[in-house]
Amino acid sequence: MKANIHPTYYEAEVTCACGNKFTAGSTKPKIQVEICSKCHPFFTGEMRFVDTLGRVEKFQQKMASQAASGGPVLSKKARKQQKQKQEEAEEAARPKSLKEMFDRVKSR
Repeated sequence: MKANIHPTYYEAEVTCACGNKFTAGSTKPKIQVEICSKCHPFFTGEMRFVDTLGRVEKFQQKMASQAASGGPVLSKKARKQQKQKQEEAEEAARPKSLKEMFDRVKSR
């Protein structure tokens, strides 16, 4: 093995949001997690909804901001088409040759 190329190995203390603490091997000295085997529905047998990243709230905020701005809620396909049209317009506005570029600089 080569010397001085391996990361430092720690017996990391893992802390869950529920308060559970345990140790595991890691390259980081401390790890914080949002859900562990003590509180995950699969391991506990409880039927409860786990929203780890706040996805529901994030989606509701997104919809509220779009409704407040008065902008229509576009599908993914429509957003992609809109972006493509914008890129085509930007490409059309770019100079096609060095002569056009120099002419634009001179006219400023």
